[in-house]
Amino acid sequence: MTNREPTATTNLDKTSETEPLPWKRARDLLDAGALAEAASFLGTVRPDGRPHSARIGAAWYDGNVYFQTGQQTRKARNLEVNPACTLSTSLTGIDLVFEGLAERITDGPTLEAVAAVWREGGWAAEVSRDGIVAPYNAPGTGPPPWQVYRVAAHTVFGVATAEPYGATRWQF
Repeated sequence: MTNREPTATTNLDKTSETEPLPWKRARDLLDAGALAEAASFLGTVRPDGRPHSARIGAAWYDGNVYFQTGQQTRKARNLEVNPACTLSTSLTGIDLVFEGLAERITDGPTLEAVAAVWREGGWAAEVSRDGIVAPYNAPGTGPPPWQVYRVAAHTVFGVATAEPYGATRWQF
């Protein structure tokens, strides 16, 4: 997304006459580092069509959401077959769901920038070859280096959990 503005905004709040939520509300929280403190979940599709969801550590850099995982994890194997995914998170005052395609990131400058975001959030991630390493990770992630992915989001849904309330779909 690289700090793009939505090409279309749809008010999904059918219970009141509120205006659509401004994308700036979500973007300002993300730009301020709110994702580092939030629980985030990645949704993928297994090769047989069954859904899979897993909690992940996410980072916001240059208008995009990133996550990392081990090469042999279920989510990585799912993404190898079908890159379609969702990334859901609950920030202060607004829940967000990013829909798009997961793209593996291997270029050094982007890996370093995303690792720096994780370090700022308290996780000591460092670039190693075409992935990242750190002193620890989730137990089921497998051995480092871990693969980094960008969610190339085409749609983001927002539901406000604080005033002003509302529900909005932003398309990019």
